[in-house]
This record gives sequence, structure tokens and C-alpha cells, in this order.
Amino acid sequence: MENIQNYINGQFTNPVSDDWIDNYNPASGEVYSQIPNSSKDDVENAYKSAKSAFKQWSQTTLEERSRIMLKISELIETNLDRLAEAESKDNGKPLWLAKAVDIPRASSNFRFFANAITQFASESHESVGQNAINYTLRQPIGVVGCISPWNLPLYLFTWKIAPAIAAGNCVVAKPSEVTPMTAYLLGEICNEAGLPKGVLNIVHGLGGSTGQAIVENPDIKAISFTGGTATGAHIARTAAPMFKKLSLELGGKNPNIIFADCDYDDMLTTTVRSSFANQGQICLCGSRIFVEDSIYEKFKTDFVDRVKHLKVGHPSNADTKVGALVSKPHLKKVMSYIDIAKDEGGTILCGGNRITIEGYEDGYYLQPTVIEVLSDECRVNQEEIFGPVVTIMSFSSEQEVLAMANKVDYGLSATLWTNDLKRTMRMSTQLQAGIIWVNTWLMRDLRTPFGGVKNSGVGREGGFEALRFFTEAKNVCIKY
Repeated sequence: MENIQNYINGQFTNPVSDDWIDNYNPASGEVYSQIPNSSKDDVENAYKSAKSAFKQWSQTTLEERSRIMLKISELIETNLDRLAEAESKDNGKPLWLAKAVDIPRASSNFRFFANAITQFASESHESVGQNAINYTLRQPIGVVGCISPWNLPLYLFTWKIAPAIAAGNCVVAKPSEVTPMTAYLLGEICNEAGLPKGVLNIVHGLGGSTGQAIVENPDIKAISFTGGTATGAHIARTAAPMFKKLSLELGGKNPNIIFADCDYDDMLTTTVRSSFANQGQICLCGSRIFVEDSIYEKFKTDFVDRVKHLKVGHPSNADTKVGALVSKPHLKKVMSYIDIAKDEGGTILCGGNRITIEGYEDGYYLQPTVIEVLSDECRVNQEEIFGPVVTIMSFSSEQEVLAMANKVDYGLSATLWTNDLKRTMRMSTQLQAGIIWVNTWLMRDLRTPFGGVKNSGVGREGGFEALRFFTEAKNVCIKY
């Protein structure tokens, strides 16, 4: 059995306490590796390593930082197959999806920020009549903490790390304890690329111990976290007395609003994808589907038919569309919401049952599930399920669906299907979400800001927004 180790000061090390956690393969339910349950001592060692590297790295030229990051990007591409297989085995997602999306996007994250840092400019302001000029310095913060989730492991791990080190910071990072493997392999890649020791340090372990030690360390000056809303609230409470900078990308309960004037075939194909991609374990999935009443019955029939034909199978199979859920506890949680829906009077139109795959009987497989609900205020319409479960209901007017779409605690994304330009402009302004997709879904440009409102978090990532987060602005005024 393989032991995954911490990556501190450019070296792979066992946890100080010699405490280990089992790591499961979701497709089979078997333990296939162990990871450190890192303690406060491990985090402190990682911090000291980052601190000792900061002065040199922060003074490294932009061109040299960019060169190293481009090399990391290149090596991720070179190791595409190895990384994708590790990601699929660790997470349960289809192998083809990891090859097509997760690993290429991780490479793109390093490439994008390697180039972005060379274009990131500060501002200057001439004070006319006062013989003075003000200019802004953008300086790295120091040692920062990056904590990433299990649903898109390397994709979101690099989404945080790349801008942090591009801006000249050194990082103490914690991947999810459920999906640690590709973060472990990234350490090897960073060494091969020539990233100086201590610039990136990776500690594995539980959120309540390892993650907590990162957040409560008074010398780690900023925290970028993606994960659950309750955990985000805890981080905010812990960090507030220390005045840390926080970027919190949290939960979502995203509306998918479908008007009768949409391009129906395109909408239907995309809605199946936006509902069940990555087993519905994407914070941007459209889990609440609202359909204009004039096409509701047609949509219900066609959508359910498409969903019934989605192949649930082992992640390594090329024809698998829905793989295994990430863990046994998560499978149990998702299935509990199907029971809640029944208790609330919802109708299970398809799915709702656990599936057994021959040869992998202990794997965490669930049929993609469509639930027709009677009220937008039911729990399955208000609470984040984060699995292959969506609800559908009809609406009769723009005002009605807008009220239902906004009547949740979350505000991460929304999808709108219509060919009416005026309606697009009206609703995009009024929908309470950080990202609005119109006639598409998950079309991402890395230059754009990413983040949510309400219980979906604070702060923005992506493009120059990320570089602003990972730097401090200092104004200099010179009278001449």
C-alpha cells in the first residue's frame, strides 16, 4: 500500500506524529493508500519553510517566476495520463473527464498566471496643481494558506496555488483528505520544474486538525478556501481576530431557468450536462431546474428520457457518463435527500437508487435522479445536495421565476435559457449570483472574476482579481 507524504521544503516527509488516514478508491470502496494526518507541528514546519523561502522568491524577477511556472504547466501536460488516472482513482470521476477537463485545466492555471503576472500593472495618479504623483505598489503578502476541495482536486488546487506564487508569495497548501493523490504528484513536478524549495509546501490531513492549524496560524496572512458554507463560516470566525485576508468560495444551489423561446435542443443537451457532470459534484451545477409552463411537460419527458440513458459505470470505462461518488459518507448524505424529497411530497421521475457494478460491488454508485417538486421552498430546493440529484418545477412568469431563483441562501451561479435580449439584460441584472450564463453553461474565461454572493462566499478569484487578492496595495506619494 502506498503512503502519500507531506511536501515540505522541497522534500517528501512523514507526519511528525506518524499518524495516518486511510484513503479509499470510490469505484471499489477499497483502501488503496494512506495519507498523513498532519498536526500543528507539521503545519509549523511548512510555515517555517515558506517563510525562509519568501525573501528570495518575492525578489525573483517576474520573468524567472513565469519561466518556472510555464515549466510546471508543461510537465502537467506531459504527465496527463498519469495524473488523470490518479485523479479518477482518487475521486471516482470518469477517466475521460479527468483527461479532457481536470488535468488540462490544471496546466492552464499555471500557464495563465505565468503570463498574467507579466501584464499585471500598478496605477499612478498625477496630482495636478499640487506638484505630486501617487503610485501604487502591489507587493506579495508573505506566507499564504490555500485549502482546496475534493470535487475537482488538482484543477482547484492549482487555481489557488498558481496566482499565489505568481504574485511572489510562498504557500502552505492543504488538499482535501479525500482526494490527496494529484497534489502529492504535483510536488514531484514542482521539483522537476526547478521551483525553489519552500515556495510551495503541501500538508495532508483532516480539516479540523490540519486545516484548522493553517487557519489559526497568526503568521499565515491570507486564506483562500473552497468548500462548504459551514466550514467557510468557521474559517471566517477564526480568522477575523487576526485580520487575515479571506477568499471564500462556498456552496451553491444554482437555478437553471428555461424559457420557451430557447434553442430547445441545445438547451436539453447542455442541461443534462449541467445537472450531472462529475456526478453533480460541481459547485456550479444547475441543481434547481425551472421550466416555463408552456414547454414543461415536453421538457420533463425529454429530459427524463435522456437521464435514464446516462451510463453509470466504473470510471475507467470509456462509455461511463456517471462515475462513483467521492466517498461512502457523501453517498449516504446524497441518498438521505432523496428520502427527504419523498417525505416532502416530491415525485421521483427517475433514479433514486444505489447501483451495484459487477466486480466493484462496494463502490459508491448512484443513479442520476430527477425529482419533480411542488414548492420551491422544499428542503431539496433550498439545501445543497452536491450529487447527481436535480429538481424540476414549472413557472408562468418572469417575475415568478426570478423570485424563486433568488429565494435561497446561496448565490454562486445561474443559467438562463432565452433568445429575448431584453429579458436577458433584465434578469442578468436581477439574479442574485456571482456568475450568470446565458444559453450556455460552464464556459469559462480565466480572465473573468469568479465567486459568489450571500452564503456562496466572499471575494473573487480568477484573472487580475486573484493577483489583487494575493498582493497588498501600498500607495506612495511623492511631492516634486
